[in-house]
Amino acid sequence: MIIAVDFDGTIVEHEFPKIGTEIPNAFDTLKALQNDGHTLILWTFRSGKELKAAIKFCKKNSLEFFAVNSNDPEKKFDPKLSRKIYADIYIDDRNIMGLPDWLTIQKLIQDMEH
Repeated sequence: MIIAVDFDGTIVEHEFPKIGTEIPNAFDTLKALQNDGHTLILWTFRSGKELKAAIKFCKKNSLEFFAVNSNDPEKKFDPKLSRKIYADIYIDDRNIMGLPDWLTIQKLIQDMEH
C-alpha cells in the first residue's frame, strides 16, 4: 500500500518551525511498515529549510521516504503546485478521530492486509 505520512504532530510533537520530539513508536512503526513492503510518502506542509530539516531528522532516525509531497520521487517540490497526492492510507494528526498511537496504527494496517 501507499501510505502518506504527515510530519508535525504525527511523527514528532507539533513545534513548527522547530522539530519536536518523536511521538513514541513513530519511527519504529514506519520502518516496520516499510519492511512489510509499504511505500511511504512524507506529506507535509513544510517547505524550504524546514522541509530539509524534517527530511534530515528522519534520515538521522534511519527512515527515508519513497517521495516527499509527491508520488514521484524524481519530481522536485514546487510550492506553486498542489500537494494533493494519491495514497491508500493517510496518517495525519488532523484526522477526524485524531491520531491513534503508533502501535495501534501498525496493527490496523496489518489487519487491513489480511
